[in-house]
Amino acid sequence: MSHWVFHLHLIAAISWIGGSVFMFVLGVTLRDKKVQQAVYPHVGPIFGWFEVWALVILLGSGFVLGDYYSLLPLLFGGGMDELSYALKMKAILVLILTIATVVHFIIAYRTNGKERTKRENLFSRGSSMLIFILNLFVMHYGIVIRNLLN
Repeated sequence: MSHWVFHLHLIAAISWIGGSVFMFVLGVTLRDKKVQQAVYPHVGPIFGWFEVWALVILLGSGFVLGDYYSLLPLLFGGGMDELSYALKMKAILVLILTIATVVHFIIAYRTNGKERTKRENLFSRGSSMLIFILNLFVMHYGIVIRNLLN
């Protein structure tokens, strides 16, 4: 069972991180406001729902893998060996990442096709940048955990 769940988790992670990198590059390269207004209302909702499902699969498969490998007691226990530390760091980062995703998703859908306020822009771009950066650290701890389990 763990093999197909691991592969599902890996495919969802590739989709999540790859999509995040794509949108980051798109955001950096589309400087013309008119082009942004033409592209984002079409790409954003498709990408948003795709990413939500990837995140749901990541969270669900991560929990199943944690249970399968008996990692949940390490996650919630007081130990601080290398594996426990990596699990706790990844869990904290995933929690922050999930919150940032919810914030970004709400703002993006509420303002799709509309002009954003300065505050909405700040939170949308800030959460987007946070998601991009956190993805790299979550991926790092995922690799560390996988290496420690082998």
